[in-house]
Amino acid sequence: MTYTILVCDDDQLIVNSIALHLQKEGYRVIRTYNGLEALEAVEQHEIHLILLDVMMPKLDGLSTTLRIRQEKNIPIIMLSAKSEDTDKIAGLNFGADDYMTKPFNSFELLARVKSQIRRYTTLGSMASKPQCLSTGGLWLDLDTGSVTLDGDLVKLTPTEYKILVYLMKHMGQVLSIHQIYENVWQEVAHAPENTVAVHIRRLREKIEINPKEPKYIKVVWGCGYMVEKV
Repeated sequence: MTYTILVCDDDQLIVNSIALHLQKEGYRVIRTYNGLEALEAVEQHEIHLILLDVMMPKLDGLSTTLRIRQEKNIPIIMLSAKSEDTDKIAGLNFGADDYMTKPFNSFELLARVKSQIRRYTTLGSMASKPQCLSTGGLWLDLDTGSVTLDGDLVKLTPTEYKILVYLMKHMGQVLSIHQIYENVWQEVAHAPENTVAVHIRRLREKIEINPKEPKYIKVVWGCGYMVEKV
């Protein structure tokens, strides 16, 4: 079987160089030069692996990865000139399977490509699909525990994260303060109004452009809170 690899980088020389090495190994290569082209290729072709640059015009690699992970479990190796651990962690948190820093050794790249394709073809069809919850520009990845807003990582405390998960799992449903408290704190609620309200306020400050006019977490007076599907 001939495996198809999507290579996406805004530098045409890099794309051509990677494609040459892959084709010598017998892979079929699809070349794209920005995230939008990559998304279109994923919809049009059966792809077995994606090599994806981080910094690209129109749609960057992190945002592209998030979009792909909505529907596809294709292995993704991110390519970047940034070598800091925080950049690698961000890439993995966004759904990448591996991360390589430019410039890289072609033999190491081929070894990682073979490893990812072997895992995907052995387990890919049975692997659990990443669980993502989303509304508008707000994304919550249950597999990695990461939260992003318009492509930017949002740092939440464990309690804020649990509240957001509970609200987004019941999107469109009004949840009472007692329901939120008992689900998140795992204990019987005794006058939980202030506790929940404080955490909701802090959560809004992190995910709302204007916390006083929230887009995502809405209050239903006398009933509770809900996350709307935007």
